Amino acid sequence: MLTVAAVTAVLALTATACGPSEDHANAEPSNSAGQTSDNKITIPDDLRDRLKEHGVDLDKWKNGEWKNWDKDTWLREAKDFINPIIEGLWDPERMRDADKAPEQPVDNDISGDKGVTDPTPAPVQATHAQSPYHDNAAESGKLFFDGPEGSMVCSATVVKDPANPGKSNMVWTAGHCVHAGKEGGWYRNIAFVPSYNNSGLSLAELKNAPKEKIAPYGVWWGQWAQTSDQWIADGGPTGGQGAPYDFAVLHVALEKGSTGKSLEETVGSALPVEFNAPAVPKIGSMTATGFPAAPPYDGQKMLQCKDKPGRLSLTEADPTMYRIGCSMTGGSSGGGWVTAGQDGKPTLVSNTSIGPVSAGWLAGPRLGKEAKGVYDAVSKKYAGQ
Repeated sequence: MLTVAAVTAVLALTATACGPSEDHANAEPSNSAGQTSDNKITIPDDLRDRLKEHGVDLDKWKNGEWKNWDKDTWLREAKDFINPIIEGLWDPERMRDADKAPEQPVDNDISGDKGVTDPTPAPVQATHAQSPYHDNAAESGKLFFDGPEGSMVCSATVVKDPANPGKSNMVWTAGHCVHAGKEGGWYRNIAFVPSYNNSGLSLAELKNAPKEKIAPYGVWWGQWAQTSDQWIADGGPTGGQGAPYDFAVLHVALEKGSTGKSLEETVGSALPVEFNAPAVPKIGSMTATGFPAAPPYDGQKMLQCKDKPGRLSLTEADPTMYRIGCSMTGGSSGGGWVTAGQDGKPTLVSNTSIGPVSAGWLAGPRLGKEAKGVYDAVSKKYAGQ
């Protein structure tokens, strides 16, 4: 059994079928919120209408109704994603407190795997990314969200948007960081903080740090999220089922309204995504980046593992995954795996998905047509905006 390498409930991973197309998205996208002349957040009428369709009163939602996780109110279908901005919800204290690992321990045994699986890699000790993080990994950040178990965290990466060159608002993460899978629905209050704790302050130092130290480039809320159909249909809490399809793309907007700059312009960088990466033997190394929060880590600092990848096959029916040695724990899920692209420049080729409860290694999906379908659909949805 495998556990999620995220600080969510135990990893829910999915299986088979193709990724969603743009048919799952609304034809006319809108911002999650706008900003009035008096600097107050406003909610677009179409979002209010979508909330009303599901019996959700926006005022009640913002005053705590979002904490209602009853099955009949937990939206789960691809087309039902809603994530209205609640200004100030993710304050410094709440971001620090979100660093917990509610997943239950599971066995490390993966005997019975079929297909091509290389020997278990030797553990690689994660190293602290050099601070300020923005100077060395400007695309990386931390993802915050709420689920039935409380406030939780993952990691994520700013990626390029083909429809908006140089002005991307797209973020790559794991599917289980936005949707609970078969037995649940979309997580709520999903927000991305690029270069979280940019100076690499300790937990003690962060307790007295202003929000600008914790979120130097702002808090960016998910306007739209899309993951694979496999994850939504079959994702489960344990076992690694569907891990080859454990990916998601967010389109985000700044919490306090537009500054006229996109996320990519704000942080100064975004990574291209490779959907046909070379075979494992041709890849010299991959670097995984994340904010591990389960012991022995506290989730406040960015860490990285660099290793030559091997292969991990959970079932013969599903694509083979990448696997590297790495000591990162829960909270690192969704963090980007980067290698040199065909042009020699850093390229995102996977994201952290699963790992054994004892740590030591991580596995991530090899991005193919399903992942490209999700990526292209989100890009097309916001083309020209």
